[in-house]
Amino acid sequence: MKTLAVISRVLCYPTAELQAAVPDMRRAIREEGLLTPEVQWRLDALLGEIAETPLLDLQEVYVNLFDRGRNLSLHLFEHVHGESRDRGQAMVELMNQYAAAGLEVDAYELPDYLPLFLEYLSQRDRAEIDELLGDAMGVAILLGARLTERGSSYAVAFDALECIAGTPEDAADFRKHAAGEGPDETIEKMDEIWEEEQVTFLGNSDPSSGGCSTGAGQGDQVRTAAVEWIEQPSRGAAGGK
Repeated sequence: MKTLAVISRVLCYPTAELQAAVPDMRRAIREEGLLTPEVQWRLDALLGEIAETPLLDLQEVYVNLFDRGRNLSLHLFEHVHGESRDRGQAMVELMNQYAAAGLEVDAYELPDYLPLFLEYLSQRDRAEIDELLGDAMGVAILLGARLTERGSSYAVAFDALECIAGTPEDAADFRKHAAGEGPDETIEKMDEIWEEEQVTFLGNSDPSSGGCSTGAGQGDQVRTAAVEWIEQPSRGAAGGK
């Protein structure tokens, strides 16, 4: 699913390579036609910002959003497990799942890094995409709502995921929570919503049973693989890297 590969790329640290790939990403989104017209228009506008904004300015915006604390961390399990030992076990299990599918993860990458997770899913069949992305949508809705509250155009990346996976039943609760947060939300305060709404991921309702740095130098393998996936006219759904 090339749309997931595009979203993966959009959420990676901006590079000149990313800017150059915008025409291919736009074409992939149009060809698959998985998004609503409104979300597709907004995603196209974000891709335009990425292509036309001076790279250093684009990188500054990205770092200020995703690298300034845990509130908008792109590491999924950070929002589910925080810094508990359960996060380590969940990441081991996710790493094993990647390995079983033939995906080799760079030593400097954490398996729960959202762009990596989406790049993995982009190469899987629809049934697996629906299952695993559906499990992650609670976190995705919360992150998208927080970006919306900040007026960030990056929010459309999470709206696009919602178009693909559907809207979870508790989406309104996550959005309400995000609307009531202050600008300096911490992991301790974020935990309140997980206490109110049970979060599951990869089919794991018990954090103890397990269950996938967003800055420069993190995710190079994801960026390269996603570009290759977008640019190739056809590819098997189950292949690795």
